[in-house]
Amino acid sequence: MQEKLSNRINAMATSQTLAMAAKARELKAEGKDIIGLSLGEPDFNTPDFIKDAAIQAINDNYNSYTPVDGYVELKDAIISKFKRDNDLTYDRSQIVVSTGAKQSLANVAMVVLNPGDEVLLPCPYWVSYAEIVKLAEGVPVEVPTSVETNFKITPEQLEASITPKTKMIWYSSPCNPSGMVYSKEELRALADVLKKYPDIVVVSDEIYEHINFVGDHASMAQFEDMYDRTVTVNGVSKAFAMTGWRIGYIGAPAYIARACNKMQGQITSGANCIAQRAVITALEAPVSKISHMIDTFKSRRKLIIDHLNEIDGFVTTEPQGAFYVFPNISAFFGKTIDDTKIENASDFSMLLLEKANVATVTGEAFGNPDCIRISYAASESQIEEAIKRIKEVLS
Repeated sequence: MQEKLSNRINAMATSQTLAMAAKARELKAEGKDIIGLSLGEPDFNTPDFIKDAAIQAINDNYNSYTPVDGYVELKDAIISKFKRDNDLTYDRSQIVVSTGAKQSLANVAMVVLNPGDEVLLPCPYWVSYAEIVKLAEGVPVEVPTSVETNFKITPEQLEASITPKTKMIWYSSPCNPSGMVYSKEELRALADVLKKYPDIVVVSDEIYEHINFVGDHASMAQFEDMYDRTVTVNGVSKAFAMTGWRIGYIGAPAYIARACNKMQGQITSGANCIAQRAVITALEAPVSKISHMIDTFKSRRKLIIDHLNEIDGFVTTEPQGAFYVFPNISAFFGKTIDDTKIENASDFSMLLLEKANVATVTGEAFGNPDCIRISYAASESQIEEAIKRIKEVLS
């Protein structure tokens, strides 16, 4: 029946992170003890002060359609958050609230890209970037990095990748999946290249902003010469443990924000009313309210890096943010382990799932076929047990 579907959907790849999670759930249903280190989802509960705000919103009878681009009060909270945390000044016309940061990204792609426009994606990149670009009839162009360069592109690489068709560059910092963080100086060096190409729009995905282990967070829009061409994407899923609440937002040039509002008005309209009211409370709270989660992630980072470094064949860098490690496992390619021939990262990831009962994600999904992504958004006991199982299989 596939021939009855659109070429658009038939050409689209399935999200590998969600596919691995689904496979892990199937095996769990069969009675296998699967440790899930594949999803990018904090294992904390949403903080009580945020849940209390949602309950209050229900009791206050917030149950009607919301403005397409978000409640005014939430937009004001976002404006204040941008100023407080990022030294970015936006007005209400530049803010659009969406059903998760993924919708924010899709909106931007759909309103900016024309068929054939190229979008630079420094590798590794979040799994959905390329497919969103292709859905908008753009062309994803991978800019490779490696574990040796700490998964960051250089200004020289950026310059060499730009063509007359380049319309946008998308990146995340802290990065999913590598955990790397671009410093202000590194972003300035990239901006010095981009300022020569004023028609290129920058999409800066900062959803992991607060899960940062190396100091101050830097935003491309902080630079005066980049502000009017940068879309800053953020949300509450990761730092506030609110993945299921589905609220993301952008700060953008007003013409892009207006276009995203127009697009969203025909697709989903406004985001959930109760979630929006809760997010007002989340964003108005001091960052110290969530610092305990960030401290826990930092502790887990040390634990998992220490253990992975004990495994011959794993080459790791220390993540600077987010809650992933992205080891190079290409040393295992061509080897047979437990009667399974390892040809690529997908084979390796499947080996860990089927033989060690540990779910990870192949690096191929992120534009880097030599690596796998391992999430440490899990308890220390789960991390310890997972690494123990991996060691046993690989030995």
